[in-house]
Amino acid sequence: MDDFTKYLNKKLKNPDFKKEWDASEPEYNLMAALIEARKAQHLTQKQLAERTGIDQSDISKIEKGNANPALSTLKRLADGLDMVLKLELVPKQSS
Repeated sequence: MDDFTKYLNKKLKNPDFKKEWDASEPEYNLMAALIEARKAQHLTQKQLAERTGIDQSDISKIEKGNANPALSTLKRLADGLDMVLKLELVPKQSS
């Protein structure tokens, strides 16, 4: 287990921190999936920008969590990665 995971597990014991972390989880998952898909195809942000017509700086902001992209932007990114964007609503789990 790396240092960050240990630190995060400790912080998640704080109910206020856990609530904020859980609220942000979809954004973190999206950022991680986008970065992972881009890197798996050995693409730079610039190359993905060229494929999608989305500014490289906007892709960077999305990957850093500093943007709230529209659904149409996410679809363009998925298309540029030759992937399908899939959104899913699932019931909340009781704590």
